[in-house]
Amino acid sequence: MTAKSSSDVSPGEIHTNIDNLQRRLGNRQIQLIAIGGSIGTALFVSIRSGLASGGPGSLFIAYLLYSCLLATVNNCMAEMATLQPVSGGFIRMAGKWVDDAFGFMAGWNFFLYEALLIPFEITALNVVLSFWRDDIPPAAVICVCIVLYAILNVLAVKAYGEAEFWLSGGKVVLIFMLFSFTFVTMCGGNPKHDAYGFRYWRDPGAFAEYTANGSTGNTARFEGFLAALWSASFTVVGPEYIAMVAAEAKRPSIYIKNAFKTVYIRFGLFFILGALCVGVVVPYTDPGLTTGNGTAAGSPYVIAMRNLGISIMPDITNALMLTSIFSAGNTYTYASTRSLYGLALEGRAPRFLTYCTRNGVPFYCFCVVMCFPFLSFLQLGDSSSEVLDLLIGLITGGGLINFLVMGITYLFFYRACKVQDIDRKTFPYYGYLQPWCGYVAVIGETLVLLFYGYSSIATWSLKDFFTYYTMLFLAIVLFIGWKIIHRTRFVGSREADLVWERPVIEAYESSIVQPPSHFWTEMIQLLGFRRNKKQNKV
Repeated sequence: MTAKSSSDVSPGEIHTNIDNLQRRLGNRQIQLIAIGGSIGTALFVSIRSGLASGGPGSLFIAYLLYSCLLATVNNCMAEMATLQPVSGGFIRMAGKWVDDAFGFMAGWNFFLYEALLIPFEITALNVVLSFWRDDIPPAAVICVCIVLYAILNVLAVKAYGEAEFWLSGGKVVLIFMLFSFTFVTMCGGNPKHDAYGFRYWRDPGAFAEYTANGSTGNTARFEGFLAALWSASFTVVGPEYIAMVAAEAKRPSIYIKNAFKTVYIRFGLFFILGALCVGVVVPYTDPGLTTGNGTAAGSPYVIAMRNLGISIMPDITNALMLTSIFSAGNTYTYASTRSLYGLALEGRAPRFLTYCTRNGVPFYCFCVVMCFPFLSFLQLGDSSSEVLDLLIGLITGGGLINFLVMGITYLFFYRACKVQDIDRKTFPYYGYLQPWCGYVAVIGETLVLLFYGYSSIATWSLKDFFTYYTMLFLAIVLFIGWKIIHRTRFVGSREADLVWERPVIEAYESSIVQPPSHFWTEMIQLLGFRRNKKQNKV
């Protein structure tokens, strides 16, 4: 295999932003953007459904297992994205290394997945606001969100990164505050001086019986565990957002690599520990878990605060929750815009969508994406909780397909590396335990995708069936349709272009004179402690 080395790349290619996007995101911004996309409403509010259905034991095991499953996906995506940090991320890789029809399906699935998350977060924002008062006009909230998302995303990439940095910071403050609340109150630091510890794991118990399908005993407890697992499959995310932001990182081989490595820490710290804390602070039999109607009052943490007679913290929690939800919607607007842009670059969407402004914003892609927030107005005619349930079903299906695509793409990529005799240890990120992680990712995500809507079949509901499986049916239709129309074929291992944009990326990174900065260095500099400018010169 021959490749154009970095020395063969012209200065024009080096200084031309790859795919017309601008690489302006630093280490600090990328890390917080990754957090912004992975932590949203689900971890603070929607997680209550998993607790009520499965109990604290099932919830903890489900989040532990699914986090481990997604860690294998992250291991696959990290190796590919640090080698080829292209706009469109895994979407373009799927078409480049697997099949053009596969890339077409992956791209439109991810675009719809991200775009539907925007009205989901806006709807959630409205119902969380009802914690304080129920006479706030939902239409006004929707309009304000649309305007703010438009302003933040139409500005330069760097402006978006800064905004998301501060918004995501609120999430970090919130989640550590809730962890501290759990530890202090369970040890007796509450108005009732009740050191309840793990009491709710004993009474009413660690494993709930999910009786919606008429089951009892061990079968019902197993179905409760499955309900908690479906909750985890909606809540636990992360690798896809780093892959999408890779094309706009200043030093992708370093900053994106670091971001992928910290995903494992986030899984353990945010999702697994978060599931444990939720099961500690409130029993799964608490009526507030099933009567919260999707509002912040239904958050397990807020329920626990009220049960303990704490009056100030629920308001603080709700205020920070608002910034968390708004931040997530902002991230989804960004990701869906870039995914549509990646589709256009590969000819899977109209070519005019490739136009970018001088600030590196795919303008027409942005305009298309901003049509989706208007779906939030559906809640004006129906119950907000019904709209949320509908969107959750569609979004979960789309998310599972995304991770399945990543695993399949990696297996093709790994096979191509073996056939072309390429040493993967020379890559910026070397994924250990491969290709076994790829196999586990594909098999695990396939099983979850096929069975997560089992409840709609057990107690037949046509509405729920299509809610759970619409994205799967759509993915099949998109793949087969594009394959038939364009007569595509799977990419052979020897034909796969593993060089792709690597020479341009290496030339770009070698042209940077300033040394890479660390996350905490950027944080310290943000506070005003900057090194002498002379020390920064090379």
